Amino acid sequence: MTLAPVTSGQSNPTWFVSTPTRELVLRKKPAGVIASSAHAVDREHRAMSALAGSDVPVPEMVMFEDDPAVIGTPFYLMERLYGQVSETSDLPALSSEERGAVFHDAARVLAAVHSVDWQAAGLSDYGKTRDYYPRQVRRWARQWDTAKDAGMEAAFSNRIDALAGWFAENIPAESPTTLVHGDYRIGNLMYGTKPARIEAVLDWELSTLGDPLSDLAHWMMFYDLSPDQMGGLAGLDLSTLGIPDGAAFLDQYRASGGCDVPLTSFHRAFAMYRMSVILAGITARAQAGQAAHDDAVAVGAMAPEFALLAETLLSGDKAQQAIG
Repeated sequence: MTLAPVTSGQSNPTWFVSTPTRELVLRKKPAGVIASSAHAVDREHRAMSALAGSDVPVPEMVMFEDDPAVIGTPFYLMERLYGQVSETSDLPALSSEERGAVFHDAARVLAAVHSVDWQAAGLSDYGKTRDYYPRQVRRWARQWDTAKDAGMEAAFSNRIDALAGWFAENIPAESPTTLVHGDYRIGNLMYGTKPARIEAVLDWELSTLGDPLSDLAHWMMFYDLSPDQMGGLAGLDLSTLGIPDGAAFLDQYRASGGCDVPLTSFHRAFAMYRMSVILAGITARAQAGQAAHDDAVAVGAMAPEFALLAETLLSGDKAQQAIG
């Protein structure tokens, strides 16, 4: 048996595992002290197990081990798939036609995630079915409290504290409860090219039952991010690239059976705020010597940029209007 580390990502350490009879992927919790609800490899395994045979493409789950004595922390094994993964939303390896097809299918697959009969799939206890955003506001405020204990720049801390307070006082009306992925973006989708389509949705550690607009807002976030901000699309010629704009993506998602509740500035800004807190957590882990990858310091340093983008979304003229 051989192990080869997967070098992308900042969350759960991952390896390719080769045996004489099978190619697998191992995902485990990182070592050290971590936030209580973070790095939930058990949730990843459970969600993908529940989705086997559904319209949401996922790898086959092989086993889950919760005893940390085996390799140091809980882990699971799944089949290894051989599609492509891009960490940038512009999909540079593809033609314009292939890019359009992948984005089109990503909208369809996200609608499929939100259409899963989570009760029939055995996920009735996978999360609470009410008050999603009030709970999210509280959760990420707690995560921020953990991260900022590591020492954050004062202006950044004040901005995050102010955003947390605003979100707590401006909770939107609830959407119908669905399964939500929690980190739905190009970097967590494995795609093929013959034909160009989504082959697997990966990285389910933040999945739960909740408001489908949270997944939409997370995906739409990358239209507001520049290429040097997690491989975003802002400033690129989407038409030439063959990539649908945000409105066209939403139209395809809804035409595929997705949630038709309007996506507002609250949802979009909260996605930016949440990502800022996640990045601050990466910074804190790097300072504690627990980072999953060598570029953790550089990645975590973007946290103040995301907080500023959240603030801008709420203060600009477009913050007064729904996306669609």
